Amino acid sequence: MNAEAAKFNRTEHRLTMQGREALEVRGVTDVISFDEQTVVLDTVCGKLAVDGEALHIHVLNMEQGIVSMDGQVDAISYYESEREEKGSKSGLFGKLFR
Repeated sequence: MNAEAAKFNRTEHRLTMQGREALEVRGVTDVISFDEQTVVLDTVCGKLAVDGEALHIHVLNMEQGIVSMDGQVDAISYYESEREEKGSKSGLFGKLFR
């Protein structure tokens, strides 16, 4: 694979889930934390939290930005970091005091 193709794959973001037992995430830039209940990833589209039970990462390829896990997936959510939330005025008080 040439460098241009590798760069494209690194910026592409895709979630592939089979049932609620297997999840593959592409476009991962960092693994922030993980345990059997929560996996937190930094992706090209923001921070991603996967909540569930008996979560196990079985593929971790940071060169290609791929993380695969299995276990029971209960929730998948994107969120902003605290630093981004403090800087934006998109919260309740930010909307009230524009």
